[in-house]
Amino acid sequence: MGIETENNIKYFDEYSKALRKVCPELSYEEISYMFQNITIIKLKTKELYVKTNEIQDNLAFCCKGLLRSFYINDKGEDITIAFIKENNYATDYSSFISQKPSTFYIETLEPCLLINIPYTSIEKSYSKFKNCEKYGRLIAEKHLIKTQSRINEFLFHNAEQRYINFISKNTDILNRISITHLSSFLGIKRQTLTRIRKKLL
Repeated sequence: MGIETENNIKYFDEYSKALRKVCPELSYEEISYMFQNITIIKLKTKELYVKTNEIQDNLAFCCKGLLRSFYINDKGEDITIAFIKENNYATDYSSFISQKPSTFYIETLEPCLLINIPYTSIEKSYSKFKNCEKYGRLIAEKHLIKTQSRINEFLFHNAEQRYINFISKNTDILNRISITHLSSFLGIKRQTLTRIRKKLL
């Protein structure tokens, strides 16, 4: 068995554990069925996984690396809406489940190793196995909670509180993202974020 094959088995095993962490009821047969058409892809830094106005045929589970989701506003500004770290899915979720063109880009911030999962395979597993469908529902619920939490951040917290909340939940990626991307994500100017960081230090 070659090193590449051994590494692939390791990443598939990690993904299997991640699936069961969300839905412990998933059986070996169900997970094996879900794995039938998945592949491992490697992307370099600043490569696009998703492009705006394109339909996503796949979603990616991040085994290694860091990505961000962003859009370009009417002023030509690059607005980051999410950071995607290990053990999370890289997708424009609404676009993916509706199979409509994406409104966002997803690009790598670091070299990434992703498990690529076809939309058709996901749909077939939902139809064939009740627990696979349950897993999909649980992931959708997690996504909804995360989206609502981000909306609440902007409705009820000021810039400093949003920064404090972010660093409390994301200490593992704080040194892996730029101030420019973080300030964009927080909805503030780079200079404002710099002042907040100095104040807190």
